Amino acid sequence: MNFDLDVPAPTAGQMVASAPPTSPAGWGELLTGKNAIYAIALSGGVTLHAVNMYIATTVMPSVIVDIGGLDFYAWTTTLFVVASILGAALTAKLLRSAGPRAAYVVASMLFAGGTLICSLSPNMPVMLVGRSVQGLGGGFLYALAYGLTRLVLPERLWGRAIGLVSAMFGVATLVGPAVGGVFAEYGAWRAAFWSLIPLTVAFALLAFATLPRASRDGQEQQSVPLLQLVLLTGAVLAVSAGSLSAELSWNLAGLLAGLAMIALIAAADGRGGTRLLPKRAFSIATPLGALYLTIALLMIGMQPEVFVPYLLRQLHGQSPIWAGYLAALMALGWTAASLLSSRWQESHGDRLVVAGPVLVTTGLTLFAFFMPVHGAGDPAYLLPICVGLVLVGFGIGLAWPSLVTRVYGSVTDGDQDLAAGGVTTVQLFAIAFGTACAGMVANFAGIAEPGGIAGASKAALWLGSVFALAPLLCIVVALRAVRLTSKARRRPA
Repeated sequence: MNFDLDVPAPTAGQMVASAPPTSPAGWGELLTGKNAIYAIALSGGVTLHAVNMYIATTVMPSVIVDIGGLDFYAWTTTLFVVASILGAALTAKLLRSAGPRAAYVVASMLFAGGTLICSLSPNMPVMLVGRSVQGLGGGFLYALAYGLTRLVLPERLWGRAIGLVSAMFGVATLVGPAVGGVFAEYGAWRAAFWSLIPLTVAFALLAFATLPRASRDGQEQQSVPLLQLVLLTGAVLAVSAGSLSAELSWNLAGLLAGLAMIALIAAADGRGGTRLLPKRAFSIATPLGALYLTIALLMIGMQPEVFVPYLLRQLHGQSPIWAGYLAALMALGWTAASLLSSRWQESHGDRLVVAGPVLVTTGLTLFAFFMPVHGAGDPAYLLPICVGLVLVGFGIGLAWPSLVTRVYGSVTDGDQDLAAGGVTTVQLFAIAFGTACAGMVANFAGIAEPGGIAGASKAALWLGSVFALAPLLCIVVALRAVRLTSKARRRPA
């Protein structure tokens, strides 16, 4: 990120009007008539992508037993994430080239094709190909949900629609592991994959019948930012590969290599021409740069979630099932807040953007205090942990609809598609980056060596303490984002 504070914010004449609607829109307006069909199509695609992630994670041990490939176990997730990020980054190009209707159908068919390959895989290399194609289609579906929201729905419904889309990840957290667990229990992991195909086809047909053929934006065609995409892929792989090593030096090398590639992406985007993100998205001196950085820091702060099931089992005596569902409290908090905050953002949007990281910081502080204690199921320790997990998710969900709608209002007309796709690109990259960092912190703290209760306790303390810094910094960035967006709205054209 470029932290040059002398770059002026876009004038109101350069920006899309972002003043909040005069009267709040209700859920009934979104969930009736043609708006309801659009909402089902867009949120359905995101649900497929999210449910698939949890199903795959649940059934993958059964896959390894059947077709082998334990050495490539981690790559089934890594390649899926990398492909999803590439899909999100290419969404603006797909929308401009194919239009809303064809773009959604292409994304659905890629996802269905990758799912079919996974279900038929005779060995792990074929499974990796399927997961990559799945990830590409899923990344398109996720980013299209944001991009198409502003194209097919009136502005007064954007907050509700984004809240609904965001809430689908919480739903997937409950549905995905349960569905995957049932199929794994009966040794039918292939059916777990192909069971998603009819739903994917149904959503594709719904989109084909309802979405407009062409975008009303009439934007010019742009080339694919090949250099930036190569660097983005390299950054994710470098950080992920570095996190796999037990040596701190390799961890840091991967982390620094990833950050260096992000700096190169910023430099390439700054030269003009074909861009990965909208103009001045890498500068915190602009509303868009501050908003994107807020999104990234919130996502990074959530990543200790990866170790929550293990820590709950090791330190607090929870069964695998209970540990898994207690870990899902973050996602449930996100879902609840996304649905609630969409009704408040018209009048309290600025406060929500700042309150979100405050709650995330509070939740991680509770995590740092109570998770490291070997409580063996004592409610005196378990209850604060649960409250902390809910607060982390609730804080993100509280800010999310307001953040995304402000991204829409912080760019020129020609950058609207890039801005929408950029939300997902930044989010997914921050998740990959944060997950790798969580692995580094846990390994450094001794979760594997010395391991056991002592290693788990120290890892919990370090994870809570280190990752609380991300939302703490996010409070400062969010305040800046609110100030910049408010100033831009007040500035005369």
